[in-house]
Amino acid sequence: MKLSKKVMGITLAGSLAIGSLGFGSSDEKVEAKKDPQQAKNVIVLVMDGVSSSTTTLARWYKGEPLAMDGILTGGVRTYSAESAITDSAPAGTALATGNKSNDKLVGVLPETVTSPGVDPSLADNPLKPVANVLEGAKTSKKATGIISTSEIQHATPAGFSAHATHRSQYDNIAEQQVYQGMDVVLGGGKDSFTTGSAKNNRKDGEDLTKVIESKDYDFVDTRDELLKSKSSKLWGAFAPAELAYDLDRPQTKPNEPTLAEMTKKGISTLSKDKDGFFLFVEGSKPDWAAHANDPVGMISDVLAYDAAVKEALDYAKKDKNTMVIAVSDHGNSGISIGNQNTSKSYPSTPVSAYVDPLKKAEMTLEGALKQLKPDKSNALEVAALYGIDHPSAEERKAIEESSDLGKTLVQLLAARANIGFTTGGHTGEDLFLYSYGPGKPEGLVQNTDIAHTVAGALGFDLKKLDKQLFVDAEKAFKEIGAKVSIDSSDSQNPVLVVKKDKKEAKLPVNKNIVTVNGKDRELNSVTVQSNGKFYVSKEAVELVKKGR
Repeated sequence: MKLSKKVMGITLAGSLAIGSLGFGSSDEKVEAKKDPQQAKNVIVLVMDGVSSSTTTLARWYKGEPLAMDGILTGGVRTYSAESAITDSAPAGTALATGNKSNDKLVGVLPETVTSPGVDPSLADNPLKPVANVLEGAKTSKKATGIISTSEIQHATPAGFSAHATHRSQYDNIAEQQVYQGMDVVLGGGKDSFTTGSAKNNRKDGEDLTKVIESKDYDFVDTRDELLKSKSSKLWGAFAPAELAYDLDRPQTKPNEPTLAEMTKKGISTLSKDKDGFFLFVEGSKPDWAAHANDPVGMISDVLAYDAAVKEALDYAKKDKNTMVIAVSDHGNSGISIGNQNTSKSYPSTPVSAYVDPLKKAEMTLEGALKQLKPDKSNALEVAALYGIDHPSAEERKAIEESSDLGKTLVQLLAARANIGFTTGGHTGEDLFLYSYGPGKPEGLVQNTDIAHTVAGALGFDLKKLDKQLFVDAEKAFKEIGAKVSIDSSDSQNPVLVVKKDKKEAKLPVNKNIVTVNGKDRELNSVTVQSNGKFYVSKEAVELVKKGR
């Protein structure tokens, strides 16, 4: 497998050129033959919670360049409207809508703006839903899709496909996703489409899997079914919640597809549309591993993500009219290659001292801990699965007496691998930007710039689109002489009721449906209830005005 080793664009302060990492250079150029500002297709890939030290460590672990290395073009600033360190919800919102927002908010404007340089007027209309690039691609008649290794209702994929005042509102997010009219949806989160007693099962009693099937999707839940599908509309729900880590999958969840397989299938399905496509892909679980300070899990799913980037690049290089953007939404864990162990020895500490201890792990922390017996009698075997083999007397004592085995194991492995962590939370550093193809972003950019770049490449303006898709329903309908009320007889599914003359229209929340005088019509966007208000599209207002 020949991978490009040329670093494109600027070199960020504090980063190392690829040639200095022990790998040679290549004459192969990863540049599109044509570079107009517009693209027929756009693929945005996000690696959640990945700091630059994580990609460096993953490269050393792999022993050769990453696919991303050949398309390095700049950096991304990630802060939110209120904090130097962002959460995934406002980060996803920024990448998808071009607006900085607040903690936990998905696809809506912020209530608070305190970060320097962020427009304070964003808070003048708090919690208003704002249009995203996927919705823009749909209005441009392009095929659309989202892919994730977490639940697809998770914060970042939700930012590209839904609008909610809290990232935990899986009921609302899942319903909006089902009614968004996307062509490809692949990932976890099956519980949020079905009723039952699990944590994320639906509370409104509606089985959305039946709705998905009624919309002519090929609904699949295994890797084999995914790979065999020939449908142009594809919905894959491969786990009740998140998918397994890539390292663990062969042993624990062999029926789940890899991120690269989902990406390749998503591209092949969406590319059937003659008008082009927009695809969002997330490698979700590096973030989860970083929260746990698990370098094995971090590396596992960064490499899985990089394999997905390669699939996107392979397609883009052949197509010549596809823009690929790969970014991290924020840093996590403050991981460092070097710790107190290397304070004096770092000039002579070889790469193997950092990498070899990690390569001994057969499973991630999550995978290893799932093998732990209730009585913890196999704790040493679990430790060995995680790479802590032949423990010293001190390590053995720590394992056997541990009240939190996961925490103990990551501390022991970090010590062996000379890796440091400053936190179990997110971090606020600028991150690398990787991009390729027509209209690609370059230089040090804001996360919000990504959304506007994608919109420009696909031929629409996000601010203009927003004025079409999300207007204050009460105000807009009053302007045409209509009266509005809210039917909350079903508290989980409120309906906006609009009456004008002898006409009555009903707009159920989270759906792209309007019923005018008993006749259902599909709209180009979903109806959203946020901060006590309903937001509808101008299309819906016009249909009511005309009475049809």
